[in-house]
Amino acid sequence: MIPSGSGAAGASDHQWMAYALAEARRAARHGDVPVGAVMVLDGAIVARGHNRREIDGDPLAHAELIAIRRAAAVIGHWRLIGCTLYVTLEPCAMCAGALVNSRVSTLVYGAPDPKAGFCGSLGNLVEDPRLNHRLEVRRGIMQQACSQALVEFFAELRGGSRKQGP
Repeated sequence: MIPSGSGAAGASDHQWMAYALAEARRAARHGDVPVGAVMVLDGAIVARGHNRREIDGDPLAHAELIAIRRAAAVIGHWRLIGCTLYVTLEPCAMCAGALVNSRVSTLVYGAPDPKAGFCGSLGNLVEDPRLNHRLEVRRGIMQQACSQALVEFFAELRGGSRKQGP
């Protein structure tokens, strides 16, 4: 775990998102869409994740799911009550559902995803009053930096520097 160094209140959203951006850069280095996530509990990072769909050949290897799985292993329970997930891009429907089902308390994301986001853009699973659990959501934290990482990745991809899958 990485302590915040600033007491029980923990680091600021911007500081945690900077860790998520570092994870996003790791994804880009191996040809995956640069999305990164960190799970924070009691002022410390308990898990990290970044997209690994391309490198693992796994359609479920989203940054959020990796961080959720790792956090559950560290905490020793599937209920991640009290945890905050910081992620660089608004989660998709699959990841939003996983956040609800794992009982994460708070979601903080950087860039909205108008094509696949399900935490406010296309729908909103994480705040749906019909579900048995809802998350607190903070949007747009370091949005410009998070968006820029994606823009640069896809500009490079269009330039032909990355091998396309089958």
